[in-house]
Amino acid sequence: MPKPFDLTTDRKALTINLDTEIYGTFAEIGAGQEVARHFFTAGGAAGTIAKSMSAYDMQFSDQIYGRSKRYVSKERLIQMLDHEYELLIERLTETRGKDTTFFVYANTVAARSYRGTNECHGWMGVRFQLLPLGPYNDIMMHVRMLDATNIMQQEALGIIGVNLLYGTFIYNNDYKAFVESLADNLGNSRIEVDMLTFNGPDFKEYDNRVISLQLVEQGLTNAVMFSPDGLILQPSEALHKRVILVERGSFRPLTYINTDMLTCAESQLIQEPEVFGEKIVILMEITMKNLLAYGFDLADFLARVDIVSALGYNVLISNYPEYYKLSAYFRRYTQKMIGIALGINHLMAIFDDQYYLSLDGGILEACGRLFKDNVKMYVYPMHAKAFKHYKDLLESQNGTKLIEDSDDDTTKGVLITADNVRLKPHIRHLYEYLKENGYIEAIKGFNPAHLDIFSRDVLKMIREDQPGWEETVPKKVADIIKEKKLFLKNGDNHKA
Repeated sequence: MPKPFDLTTDRKALTINLDTEIYGTFAEIGAGQEVARHFFTAGGAAGTIAKSMSAYDMQFSDQIYGRSKRYVSKERLIQMLDHEYELLIERLTETRGKDTTFFVYANTVAARSYRGTNECHGWMGVRFQLLPLGPYNDIMMHVRMLDATNIMQQEALGIIGVNLLYGTFIYNNDYKAFVESLADNLGNSRIEVDMLTFNGPDFKEYDNRVISLQLVEQGLTNAVMFSPDGLILQPSEALHKRVILVERGSFRPLTYINTDMLTCAESQLIQEPEVFGEKIVILMEITMKNLLAYGFDLADFLARVDIVSALGYNVLISNYPEYYKLSAYFRRYTQKMIGIALGINHLMAIFDDQYYLSLDGGILEACGRLFKDNVKMYVYPMHAKAFKHYKDLLESQNGTKLIEDSDDDTTKGVLITADNVRLKPHIRHLYEYLKENGYIEAIKGFNPAHLDIFSRDVLKMIREDQPGWEETVPKKVADIIKEKKLFLKNGDNHKA
């Protein structure tokens, strides 16, 4: 069905109201009855609304839905959907079940408080049938409200709630149109949707990781997270008050150099006094820029996620090419230490001042944002020959000289590390300041045998069916690449 770009929020509500098969309950906790209000005022509400309620008081809410550790949580949302849907089916199936697709819309939300110090976010979801007497499905999402005032946040919640319910019944067979429609009459500056899942018998063919990627592609959020078992993680819960260690890469495919870098960085991070005894959330991060570098390929994206997940790591897909923006993203959820594992090539890019021309404070401002509030980089070394390749590549791309040449560095096979890398003269003192104050640390205890492994070479070996590539990646990664025939050019089958 073509997208009706000119639909107002109330017109969407009226469209649902006029559909005689759609009938159900609205249950909203916090921030008022904003979604139900649109359906009441649009006209024809008697054709859609069986019940509308708000258990605003916590004790009333507990008496109805049972206790919950957090009132604004996925757990509470599921309790609401379970309770209200059971009542709906129990009370109305006999009288109108044969002709009606029942639904429950629910949300639990914390909008801006009087003092303005709380996290402004909410969970909302729909449990619904697509056919009368059919099984139910769930669509659930987590939102962050970005408006500055309570009244504007409530308004935005009402609009996106209508968009959610409209999409549930109009775009349930087209997840791309569904995701795009969430921003109707809102844009991307008022609400962030950082988690969206489709579950139920009618969505067996849907991959929630792909749907999450759509959120990033269409600007509804800047990052999404997946657990090793493929579940979508909500960042405010997964990262809440946790120590974080992240490694950025292409992972095409993930090799021993990636795992060695992360293992070494973790062993140094856990020795930090403020990290002692803390549980660390470990993330392998892929940027949208990286995904789009060779033209976006959905199969390629899922292949990368699959191999990272096979080793038990969480996956973060972000739209933050700059490290300082990634650091700021993590600071939304935790004030504990953040560790960043990276190679010399990424370090070179971070200290290239050409990337920060859009900032008033240039590279000084970028470093101030990046290393603010207990952030530390753990830098993996590189052989001089490979180092020179990356240096020449970056210099040719930018048209500027990044790092001083040194005959010793390029001819004697020495390692380039965080301790001996030579930056441009006007950057060198800034770098030394950060290193001497503990913001940058060379990785120790690395495996020298892994230093000559490069993903681009391994990928070429896989595609050309050359022997020996299995020795460059963990066994689990090799097994899943062969089993699922990943990373093959033009869909050719692997001969191994």
